[in-house]
Amino acid sequence: MKRVTAIDITRGLVMVIMALDHVRDLLHTSALTQNPTDLATTTPAIFMTRWITHLCAPTFVFLSGTSAYLSLRKQQVANGDDQSARRFLLKRGLVLILLELTVVNFAFWFDIHFQSLMLQVIYAIGGGLVILSLLAKLPVTWVGIIGLVIMVGHNILQLVPSFTNPTAKLVWALLFRTDFFPFSPHFAMLAGYPLIPWLGIMLVGFASGQLMERPADQRKPLLLRIGLGALLLFILLRFLNGYGDPAPWSIQNTGLLTALSFINVTKYPPSLLYALLMLGLMLLFLSVVDGKDNAFTRWLTVYGKVPMFYYILHWYLVHLSMIGMSLLQGYSLADLPSGPLNFGRPANAGVSLSGVYLVWLGLVLLLYPLCKWYGKYKTAHPELGWLRYI
Repeated sequence: MKRVTAIDITRGLVMVIMALDHVRDLLHTSALTQNPTDLATTTPAIFMTRWITHLCAPTFVFLSGTSAYLSLRKQQVANGDDQSARRFLLKRGLVLILLELTVVNFAFWFDIHFQSLMLQVIYAIGGGLVILSLLAKLPVTWVGIIGLVIMVGHNILQLVPSFTNPTAKLVWALLFRTDFFPFSPHFAMLAGYPLIPWLGIMLVGFASGQLMERPADQRKPLLLRIGLGALLLFILLRFLNGYGDPAPWSIQNTGLLTALSFINVTKYPPSLLYALLMLGLMLLFLSVVDGKDNAFTRWLTVYGKVPMFYYILHWYLVHLSMIGMSLLQGYSLADLPSGPLNFGRPANAGVSLSGVYLVWLGLVLLLYPLCKWYGKYKTAHPELGWLRYI
């Protein structure tokens, strides 16, 4: 089965964008004190710098499901059996969870004592693949229906009151609701990506794999129509200001701020309107780049073919950049704060938004030759099974 390069191109785009958000998180002067999507305190430039990166997580999760489907189909065509492929999904999911708890979290905090634990997109993808390895036995249409039911219906769970029992509250956060747990003065956990809402996106991506099997001239118009349909449904539901997002939009002091309020949808956990908007834009981009072969798409493909390698490496580079920035601004290593959920940045350290963009571009360009080398190495050594996991 021929590789669908549009998937690599789209994944490469959101990986490049993703690094912008993480550079802003760790280096921007106001990142420690300002919510970039709070219209009462933010600016349009800061808002859009954060908002555009909302594309990343749902695209990663959706395309992880799509890639899982294509992998299963490849095994079915080659061997007449997808059981080994489902076992691989299970093992890959478990490996991703392990990487999230160790290598990735160390990149977040640079803390050998692991006083902090943050469960983010790798946890959501890993847990989703574990569940998908079981659900993949079902007809693909059923898997897609389950995903749609989760996407459409999980916002009802907003009505469930917070649990007082610590164990119930923890389980609920791991599965359904973003929550913070300061277990002690020396250990805290943020369940940022509850599993089930993101699973819905992955299952819909899995079912959409059938679409990606079609020839490009057939799938391009379908991707376009489905993407436009998702965006139109978003506009309708958002205008009604009823179901689909816990944060309604409102009229602001200016037309621009009102427009920003309209698109200011909820990511934690991903609301129905968030999913419709971001996945709709993703599908439009997939349609545009499908079949395209030029310098830009080839550049993005280099990143998109090695997503886990890029993800891990970029976090270490971003964190090292933050430390380097702090040292250049006169702080010493002893001045870097520590403790649960502390990136280690001095309170008054930071660069402007334009500085954030310069560092981001520099890191992305630095990662290009590394990703290109790793992609070639991975292709040249199919006998090294562990390379399939990174």
